[in-house]
Amino acid sequence: MTGPVLAVDQGTSGTKALVVCPDRGVIGTGFAPVTPRHGPGGLVEADPRELLASVVDAGRAALADAGEGVTAVGLANQGETVLAWNPADGEPLTDAVVWQDRRSAALCDGLAPHAPELTQLTGLPLDPYFAAPKMAWIRRELTREGVVTTSDSWLVHRLTGAFVTDAATAGRTQLLDLDRADWSPRALEVFGLGAERLPEIVDCDAPVGVTTAFGPPTAVTGLLVDQQAALLAQSVTEPGTAKCTYGTGAFLLAQTGPRPLRTTTGLVSCVAWRLGGDTSYCLDGQVYTVASAVQWLTGLGVISGAADLDRVGRTVPDSGGVLFVPALAGLAAPWWRGDLRGSVTGLGLDTGPGHIVRALCEGVAAQVAELAAAAAHDLGTPLTTLRVDGGLTRSALLMQTQADLLQLPVEVSALPDATALGVAAVARLGSDPALGTRDAVPGWKPSAVYEPRIGADEAAERMGRFRAEVDALLARTPPAAAAGLPAQATA
Repeated sequence: MTGPVLAVDQGTSGTKALVVCPDRGVIGTGFAPVTPRHGPGGLVEADPRELLASVVDAGRAALADAGEGVTAVGLANQGETVLAWNPADGEPLTDAVVWQDRRSAALCDGLAPHAPELTQLTGLPLDPYFAAPKMAWIRRELTREGVVTTSDSWLVHRLTGAFVTDAATAGRTQLLDLDRADWSPRALEVFGLGAERLPEIVDCDAPVGVTTAFGPPTAVTGLLVDQQAALLAQSVTEPGTAKCTYGTGAFLLAQTGPRPLRTTTGLVSCVAWRLGGDTSYCLDGQVYTVASAVQWLTGLGVISGAADLDRVGRTVPDSGGVLFVPALAGLAAPWWRGDLRGSVTGLGLDTGPGHIVRALCEGVAAQVAELAAAAAHDLGTPLTTLRVDGGLTRSALLMQTQADLLQLPVEVSALPDATALGVAAVARLGSDPALGTRDAVPGWKPSAVYEPRIGADEAAERMGRFRAEVDALLARTPPAAAAGLPAQATA
């Protein structure tokens, strides 16, 4: 049996690190904040040096808290955040272009004739959310020097000297051939990246090198993109099961098994993980603004923070007719309209903070319910439950609203920091080949289960009002280009 491992989750607003022992559970924690910068034109950037410093600081803090060493290190990453850097010395050549950045939208518009081909090849719709448009934008607008990769490749290089990415992260670039789980020459050609030096794609549980960043030399044996790490930690390993993580955005993933399932509803089809040479796939849907929408309300003074959602929301019995489509950074799946902006309607002189809070919770929950319905359609079978994790699952108001609109039980993870626990599992698998996946993944135990408290008719009526408001937004903002999306995604 392996000893404790250090699991590092490098996220949008900070890095969380855990020391995880197979017998005693989490025995040390650390955190270091990251501050992305927002600017005009959809700019969202982070200082790469701050990302690296946060990884080192959080990891060292977790080890100090544990008071003992580890046998291996695992790293989870943001997925679609990219930068250019010098492979000779590891120095960044650009800031990190964060997954929320929209400056490659015009580039995507120009590639719209290739969108159906790219989606068929890679499983991903053509959208600035993914890494390849950002990589091509960096090459056109910022620098032709060095290499341009997702942030995990740079972080791993700085930690170990290796030039790698894991199969699941590669699957978020729109440069991966989904069927072969290898780089697609055709996709690279379409994005004008055919001459690029790309990292080697490795299994998520592959030993990739040794780092001294956290103290004594320690093997790095686990790499996995953040949402797929949370999927693994919640034991969503069988086809038809699903989880949703409520963080900066919300991310619903449904397991599809050993073969990729091409979506017909505007979801994303991608690699869940590749362990021991065996690839599993999943469907993925995104809500761009969740915790970030809560932060927006906080900035307006409606609430003092996420912990205030339930207290303020419970001052009123319902939303009072207020509808909130929290598309503050556009609508992702299944619509893929990043150009849209959010709306708040139904305001009156009697509207108070509680109504706005309830409308926000309902707007988030309605988008997740749309993703769940799309996943069920693609799978050909209804979901029976939804497993959830992330900071906003602490809001009983949001979770109850989610169960009501889904008309399904919502099971809240008893394990905080599911992403870090998922990458701890792959680090253990990479350091001990005799382990099986079930041995490395913690058993699933919900801390709470929310059952629907309203009937199907009322849920359908509330979902209908939300869809009507989205349809009104879509009608007011015709797409600049069809981008080759499925009909359902542009309806």
